[in-house]
Order: sequence, then structure tokens, then C-alpha cells
Amino acid sequence: MTDKSTTLVPEEGWHCLHLFYRIEYWQWQLLNREEQNAAKTNLTKLVQEIRAIDSTQLLTLSVVTPKADLGFMLISPDLQTANKIDKQLSLSLGADVLTPVYSYLSLTEESEYITTEEEYIQTLDQETRNNPAKLDEALKTFRDRMEHYRQERVYPTLPDWPVVCFYNMSKRRGEERNWYALPYEQRRKLMKGHANVGREFAGKVKQLITGSTGLDDAEWGVTLFARDTFQIKAIVYKMRFDPVSAEYADFGEFFIGIQLPLDELFRRLQL
Repeated sequence: MTDKSTTLVPEEGWHCLHLFYRIEYWQWQLLNREEQNAAKTNLTKLVQEIRAIDSTQLLTLSVVTPKADLGFMLISPDLQTANKIDKQLSLSLGADVLTPVYSYLSLTEESEYITTEEEYIQTLDQETRNNPAKLDEALKTFRDRMEHYRQERVYPTLPDWPVVCFYNMSKRRGEERNWYALPYEQRRKLMKGHANVGREFAGKVKQLITGSTGLDDAEWGVTLFARDTFQIKAIVYKMRFDPVSAEYADFGEFFIGIQLPLDELFRRLQL
């Protein structure tokens, strides 16, 4: 899809692009039935081509609120590819049919507050720490778990869970509350407690935190996947009481989408 000589692949991580559009139905109605069918076929073919690109993932979303009608979530290593897909999607149903209402660019990343081996060893009982064989076994389990965690954060596989919530967030830099003025160990301790809240929703909510410092208006993009909206509401509400959110976080606009295959999406959007 992109000339290999012009690829823009980051040193680590994949690009993540959230795209939301409003459908200009008056413009759509100007097309005759044959042109409308051709437009839907074009988008269907484009989605299939995008999903066939190596390490590239694309979700198609029906947006629930009037903020937008249609949404896409794209994961791609190459910024050139992501940029080209962005332009193709915006024109996929014909000129002026899709109007962009919101977009967000970020990069998958590993948290800077992950548990180190030294810290993990300190959590083990004395018998395990003093027994080389048991210690080696425990460390192997720990390393495997951390490698799985890193893979899920930096090179994720997006789940097919139906409810998708996206919002951006930043840490405060106010005079009274400045996250970046805190010592690293204090930030780390706070984030550990924040992560513990997230773990309470294991199996109910999958979280993908992507970094956007220098790439977009906020510092992180947060994408939550769930099987029902109650779990989205519950995790966001509970995290608001955690000091990391209550004292140091500013949130952007929330978008809720439902993952749908294209044929159902076309019916839902009455195209």
C-alpha cells in the first residue's frame, strides 16, 4: 500500500488512529441507488484491503451519540500507511458524504511504571528467595507474564468486544497539583494503586493506553473495550476516586461506539 522506501515505522510501538465522521445524508441522497451501492462496495473493499496489511487492524464502529455517526479505530506500524488509509476512508463513500468531526493520533507504548525484577523478588517469601531453583522458576513465570503484558501494550491484538469507549487524558500541571513535579517513586506508587483498580475489572474491561505527547492535543488516548456499557461506566466511575484521576487527571471528550460488521453497519446507518 505504501512504497517501502518511504515507510515511517517508529522505533517502538504502533500508530493508533481514532477517526469519527458525520454522514451528510443530504449529500448521500443526491446519489442514485447504483452510485450508493458502488460507494458501499468501495468501502467494503477498502476495509478488506486494510485488514490484509501486515500488522494492521481496523475496527468499524457505529457511534451511539449524535457527536458522530461512524467511527474507525486503526492500528498500523507505518505512519505513511495510516495517513493514506485516513485519506481513503474519508472519501470512501464519495466526495462530501463523510465529514470528519474528531480524530486522534497516538502510539502504543509500555508503561514507565512497570514492576522490575528486583521489586518482584522482594514480594517473594524468604524460602523462595533463598532457594535458587525456586527463585529461577518464579522469575521465569514473572518474565513470561511481563512479556505478555508488554506485547499486549506495545503490539496489541484488538478484541472483538462490542462496546468501545475512547477518550483522551492528560496529567495536570497546575500550581497546586503538578504531576510532573512529583518524585518518580511517588508517581510510581500512585500509578500502582491506579493499576490495581483496573485489575479489578479483568475479564470485564480491556484497556489500551496509547501515548500522544507531541502527537496530539493531550498526552494519552484511552480505549476501553467491554461487553456491556455498565462495565465502562463502572471502571471510569471507580477510577475517578483514585488519586491519580481525582487529583492529577484532566479528561477529554468521550466517544462510545459499537463494533459492527460492515453489512450491519450500513443497515444501522440507513445507507
